[in-house]
Amino acid sequence: MGRTLVSLVGLVFICCHESIIEAKKGATVEVKGAKHNAKYRDPKQPIEVRIKELLGKMTLEEKVCQMAQLERQNLTAEIVKNYFIGSILSGGGSPPRKNANVKEWVDMVNNFQQGALATRLGIPMIYGIDAVHGHNNVVNATIFPHNVGLGVTRDPLLIKKIGAATALEVRATGIPYAFAPYIAVCRDPRWGRCYESYSEDHVIVQEMTQIIEGLQGEVKNDMKGMPYVNGKTKVAGCAKHYVGDGGTVKGINENNTVVDQEGVFGIHMPAYLNSLEKGVATAMASYSSINGVKMHANRDLLTSFLKEKLGFKGFIISDWEGIDRITYPPHSNYTDSVQASILAGVDMVMVPYNYTEFINVLLDLVKNNVIPMS
Repeated sequence: MGRTLVSLVGLVFICCHESIIEAKKGATVEVKGAKHNAKYRDPKQPIEVRIKELLGKMTLEEKVCQMAQLERQNLTAEIVKNYFIGSILSGGGSPPRKNANVKEWVDMVNNFQQGALATRLGIPMIYGIDAVHGHNNVVNATIFPHNVGLGVTRDPLLIKKIGAATALEVRATGIPYAFAPYIAVCRDPRWGRCYESYSEDHVIVQEMTQIIEGLQGEVKNDMKGMPYVNGKTKVAGCAKHYVGDGGTVKGINENNTVVDQEGVFGIHMPAYLNSLEKGVATAMASYSSINGVKMHANRDLLTSFLKEKLGFKGFIISDWEGIDRITYPPHSNYTDSVQASILAGVDMVMVPYNYTEFINVLLDLVKNNVIPMS
């Protein structure tokens, strides 16, 4: 669990350090009634120093709550404050109200953020939204063609410009995190999400990962392979859905991908390697399975390969109620689902509603030494 929090807190500092500064000027924080110097609030300090100090101040409960991502509906700033929530999303693009304008989006995000900044340690939450082909959930935003239309352009520089335009409009609504790009390789046209794939050819999909540099900014040479967000006009990206969701049997959505090693690493994995080189900040696990193993519970591919072999330093987020679907019927053994997903390497869980259940289950698993603090 320690590695998980390093990834989550590190990305918060990359995306939201201005919020930390604006929340409480100066470098002190109230902890148990005593004033302490707080290096983690100081943007001039190295990120590693800030993370180490902050993790040392956090309770187990605070660490667990930082791993939860909640849907904005029925959520209040008070809940964010009281439960130390780490992340919020607009599921399916849920707006503050129908046809909400930019100011209403900004006001909504800021309201939630004030709840996060009012917590004991004042850690900003990170707000995420789907913005795969433009900020399509916001009235008057620029909408671009679906990925299948962008892939046929064979123009990575154009895709990069589209990423930059999308990032600018997402940040204009106060949101620093976009669940994009979608880099599935569609291998069966019967799959209902083929239009979200750039191509059936992994080489073309690899070329289209240039969108990451538009979304996040061009990674510096000394930051290669590290999560990277270059300034207030950029957003954290999310390579999804890891991995093999475009190769399911008969094209059935969220189904099993039956494939040999050559298929996994020669067809479905290459675009993720390109994404890591470009500093993609996060990756989202797929609902689908690889040879019968649910990706949300696949430690070999989430941890052993992505984190350890490739050295991915960002965080892995679940899909919407993704850990629930480890079992069938979904949510039929939630304790096992939480245990399997966290041990496999999922760092943040898109809960998105039953947050008290997730928090209590994970706390019990850690306190009973089923999931180690490390």
